[in-house]
Amino acid sequence: MEILKSPKEAINFRNNLKGSVGFVPTMGALHEGHLSLIKKAREENDNVIVSIFVNPTQFLPGEDFNKYPRRLEADFEICKRAGVDAVFTPNPENMYTDDEILIKAPKVKGYILEGFFRPGHFDGVLQVVNKLFNIIRPTRAYFGKKDAQQLYLIKQMVKNFFFNIEIVEGATVREKDGLALSSRNIYLSDEERKRALSISKALKRAAKLSTKTDDIETIKKEMLEILEVDELQYIAFVDRDFNYIQKIQPGNTIVLIAAYVGTTRLIDNIYI
Repeated sequence: MEILKSPKEAINFRNNLKGSVGFVPTMGALHEGHLSLIKKAREENDNVIVSIFVNPTQFLPGEDFNKYPRRLEADFEICKRAGVDAVFTPNPENMYTDDEILIKAPKVKGYILEGFFRPGHFDGVLQVVNKLFNIIRPTRAYFGKKDAQQLYLIKQMVKNFFFNIEIVEGATVREKDGLALSSRNIYLSDEERKRALSISKALKRAAKLSTKTDDIETIKKEMLEILEVDELQYIAFVDRDFNYIQKIQPGNTIVLIAAYVGTTRLIDNIYI
């Protein structure tokens, strides 16, 4: 397995590859959710590249950029065992300049939900993914459905900018008790983790209720009774194109939650 530390090294490595390239962009601290994407990429492509880069432009002031978990050697071992061909680990200095050409998230769907509570976050996400796509030039790129709004916007960017890349969606991977896997779960105390389970329970309840009623207010009321969080930022019901909906649309609805448990911000969703 090759370790590629600069865009130039990655471009040179990519230029020498034959066949399809599966790409899994990550910020490291790899868990089973990332591994499921890597395995899928390994099954579907001749070559697999994983990037590990804690991207500063998608963190807002006061967020956890400096304390975001970094476990590079452990991540390398995970990738090696999963049959990854190369890991791209740039640093901010060789990814960014002082006077960048910027990419902006769309004015509406980039500034609702996550974009509302983290204004500018998706500008940074799309900026770095655009760079990574141009460096790696993947045949297929793999993203988890846990970050549903991010996934939607990346698919829109691929369409708007005419990238010849297939975006492959990976199902949210959960612990046995239902907690969605996240690198930030390590911040949770034992007590907080128990309360964090109420998020997935509320989503599961929404899915079950949606088979009996399409009334969003009824479903939302029951979800609120289940949640045990310290600060609820949103419960939202949207269609697959991230338009707000008034009633459940079976097969075309995403229910999303963002909340703080303790000082840890968690997001989760369910497709129904």
